[in-house]
This record gives sequence, C-alpha cells and structure tokens, in this order.
Amino acid sequence: MNDLMSLVDWSRGQFALTAIYHWLFVPLTLGLGLIVAIMESIYYRTGDEKWKTITKFWMTLFGVNFAIGVATGIILEFEFGTNWSNYSWFVGDIFGAPLAIEGIMAFFMEATFLAVMFFGWNKVSKRFHLASTWLTVIGATISALWILIANAWMQYPVGMRFDPDTARNVMDDFWALVLSPVATNKFFHAVSAGWVLGGIFTVGISAWYMLKKRETELAQKSMKVGAWVGLVGTLLVSYTGDGSAYQVAEKQPMKLAAMEGVYDGKNGQELIAFGILNPDKKFDNDADPFLFDIPIPKLLSILATRQADGFVPGVNDIIAGGYTAKNIRGEEIIEPSVNQKIEMGVKARQAFGDYSRAKAENNTAAMDSAQAVLNANYDYFGYGYITDVEQLIPNIPFTFYSFHIMIILGGYFLVFFIVILVLAYRNRLASLKWLQWICILTIPLGYVCLQSGWIVAEMGRQPWVIQDIMPTFAAVSKIEVASVQTTFWLFAVLFTVLLIAEIGIMLKQIKKGTEHK
Repeated sequence: MNDLMSLVDWSRGQFALTAIYHWLFVPLTLGLGLIVAIMESIYYRTGDEKWKTITKFWMTLFGVNFAIGVATGIILEFEFGTNWSNYSWFVGDIFGAPLAIEGIMAFFMEATFLAVMFFGWNKVSKRFHLASTWLTVIGATISALWILIANAWMQYPVGMRFDPDTARNVMDDFWALVLSPVATNKFFHAVSAGWVLGGIFTVGISAWYMLKKRETELAQKSMKVGAWVGLVGTLLVSYTGDGSAYQVAEKQPMKLAAMEGVYDGKNGQELIAFGILNPDKKFDNDADPFLFDIPIPKLLSILATRQADGFVPGVNDIIAGGYTAKNIRGEEIIEPSVNQKIEMGVKARQAFGDYSRAKAENNTAAMDSAQAVLNANYDYFGYGYITDVEQLIPNIPFTFYSFHIMIILGGYFLVFFIVILVLAYRNRLASLKWLQWICILTIPLGYVCLQSGWIVAEMGRQPWVIQDIMPTFAAVSKIEVASVQTTFWLFAVLFTVLLIAEIGIMLKQIKKGTEHK
C-alpha cells in the first residue's frame, strides 16, 4: 500500500508540475490574443499605421508565449497514457472524445491561421489578415473549450454508462457532456480569467515603458485596451465564479467545505472573508476551526443555495449524511453517509465481479440480476475503493488559503482596472511613478491568482479523479515509482529551462520595443 501511495503521489506530482507550468502560458495566450485582435481591428478600421506597429509588437509576445504553451500541453496529454493508464482505459471512450476534437479541429485551426497571422503582413489583404488573427484567437479559445469540457466531466460525470462486458464507461449522450452546466461555467470562467491576465500583462508592460519614458504612444494606447479587456474579464470572472460556487455546493460539497473551512454545517452559513485555520482542527475533534476569522453572516448560504437560511453542509455533515441534497440526476434525496456510500460502492464492485463470473458461465439470469445491482449502486462505485473516511477529505489548508488568495486578488484587480482606466482617460498615468510600479508588480499577482484558482479546482476534489466514480489510487498506471520520479525531475528541468527561455525572449523583445516592427 505504501508503494502504491508513493506511486500515486509521484504521478500526481508529475501531473501537477506539468499542469502548473502549462497554466502559466495558456491564460496569457487567451488574454493577449484577444488584445492583439482588438488592436488589429482598430488598425483595420482607422488605417492608422501606428496601430499596426503596436499590434505587431504585442503579437510577437503572444507568439512566444503560444509556442511554449503548446509544448507543455502536448506532454500533459501524453501523461494520461503513461501515468494514468487505468483511468484512460476506464473512461477513454468519453474523455478521449473532446481531446480528439480539440486536436483535430481547434488546434489545426489555430495553427493554420497562426502562420498567416505572423507571416501574412503585406502578403494577404488587410481583411484576410484580420480574419486570420481573429480565427487564431477563436481557435485557441475553442481549444480551451474542449479541454475544459473534459475536465468538467471528471468533476461532474454525465452522459455515460458503464459497460460490464468491457469494464469501461461508454458515452451515451455526447451533448450532455458538451452542454454540461459545469463545463459551460468552467469554460467562461477560465477564458475570462485569461482576459484578466492579458489585461494585467499589457498594463504592466505599458507602465514599464512609461517609467522609462519610452514608447509613449504604444504605452498610452495599449494601457487603455488592456485595462478594458481586464475589467470586462474581471466582471465575467466574478459572475461565473458565483455560478461555480453554486455548482460546487450542489455537486462537490466536500470541495466547498474545504474552500471555506466548514466542519459543521448549518442554516444561514457565514462566509469567511479572511481567516487563519487552526492546525489542530480535525474532522473528529471539537477544536475551533479558526484561530482568527472575519465572517460575513449568511453569505455562504446565499451563494451556495440562493437562500439566506439555506443549509450548507460541512465536513462532518458530509461524512455523517442525513441532510437533503440532490443526486447526479437532480433528484432530491437524503444524502447517504460516507459509510453507506462505501457499502454501495462495495456492492457495485461485487456485482461487477458477479456479472463477469455469470457471463463466463453463460448464466443470463444471473447476469441480469448482477447488472441490476451494479446499476443501482454505480453512482458510488468509487467508494468501494475507500478504506478510511479521512481519504475523502481534501487538503483543507491548501484549498482554503488558495481560494481566499484568489478571491482577495480578484477584488484587487477590479479596483486596479477601474483606477487605471479613470487615470488613463485623464492622462495622469505618465506622471504617477508609484502607480507605474504597482502596475508592473501586479503582473506576478495575476499568475498567483490564476494558479490559486487551479489549485482550488483540482486539490479541492481529491481523492477523486472522476467524482465518486474513481479515486486517484485506482486510476494510476502499474509502473515503477523510480520511472515516475525520473521523468518528474526531467520535466521539472525541461519546463524550467523553457520558462527561463520564454522570459528571456520576452524581456529582449520588450526592451527592443517597436524597433523594426
């Protein structure tokens, strides 16, 4: 068991490493791509060659970031086959579909028009070049859509059925997968988060030019476009974040409990605006969850249930069960306890074994009986692997602090973009060096915010690789731990080199400015 957990931990670590590096590049690609497309649209409408120069400058930075993002993304997809082969076998028919569509349609679309976008200046018409730029951005966004559909399905598995003959899940409703409310909300949340980062990056680089008293026109014009994109993105992130909280409360209550450090649920649950967790608090003791906290009365109930006095379960309630909730089909049920779910999971696994034996004996009646038991308990199939209820509790400190860092920074970005826009239109930014420094230093905060959001989404759902259906330790490949450790460090070195190279190239391009553009 210890060897297995070591393998699981190293496999998770490798995947997390790759995802973190990949997530450094993807949001900036989405945000900076939109900003470039808007700038070229202004050039197309006005015919002002200065806007062409500005567009080409930001396009260069977009291209560098895009290339590194593709490299890390390809490795990420291969890891499903190398480190998570049991998962790939179990749900490959479903999970593979959106990834295949992303590769065939979206990636080739953006790759094709990317060539025109970079090399088509003065070779194709202005209209066709503008269309190519927008199609590149749309292609990148569609890529994100299909990947996020796949990720959303892992957290809210719909549109499938388990086939006991092949021991695999198969898709029986493609559109349930694509139109899943979790997928829709996750897509708009992630894309708008990219717009926020693109806006922060553009404002920060423009502020650096103002500080150095260089590229004055580029800085002033870019500052306004970046701030508008960032502000719109921040408002959309806030709206979709509210939707995400509601969905998490309904479909992943343990994640919500971890996000807010809630151990004991109640009606009219407060939201913790800021707090310091008590390290001695465990789900099975009476210690206070917080050393210090600032609660906002009833707000978590409003966000989670849309009612001020709505019941929000905590960790202990989820383990004990007995409260009213909705199952995956949207039916109101009395939530079973974890022990009851484990019993149902064991029944489902046993029924699958019974089905296989009955099939080998060609006993049709026994096969039908076993399948009926399997279907009745399949919603909790993954609980059959659980041996300790504590396995079902995610890392609460990691999830809690990441969530609150994300929320605090999101509020800061809203104020930040509003201030920048007000001062930009009053032509006061060039004289405020302290604000220029704030703009520059806000760039790393954008990355911290986005990485925090990803940590919440992924660590908050542990131990599930597929919610309630498959835990991580059942999904891992049967390979040597040393192999995963070796590739972990190889990837760590490779990704770090790529990151350093990207930063170096970008800094060189920024220092060069619009020279030769």
